[in-house]
Amino acid sequence: MPISISMIVVSSQLVVTVADKVPTFDIARSCKLDLAATAGLAVDQSVKRCVSDEKTARQQLASQWSKFSGSSKAECIPQESIGGTPSYVSLLTCLQMGKSAR
Repeated sequence: MPISISMIVVSSQLVVTVADKVPTFDIARSCKLDLAATAGLAVDQSVKRCVSDEKTARQQLASQWSKFSGSSKAECIPQESIGGTPSYVSLLTCLQMGKSAR
């Protein structure tokens, strides 16, 4: 049975590209934007704490990246671009939840 062109086009839509390395986020920008909505906090200390938390989460992601499934990565990575303030802490949480749900 020959495969039609339309079938190839439709099935190609199902292929998901999965990142083979931890994505790169501008965490300083994300921390500043997140904290801009917060009133009454010492911004400098809060930004430093946020950046520190993000760096720690990125290190954890880097060491565990190969242990997360391709489907979890394909689901979680695009979610981080929603809202314009991606977070390694949030990405790590999403991936860990996906891993524990299986």
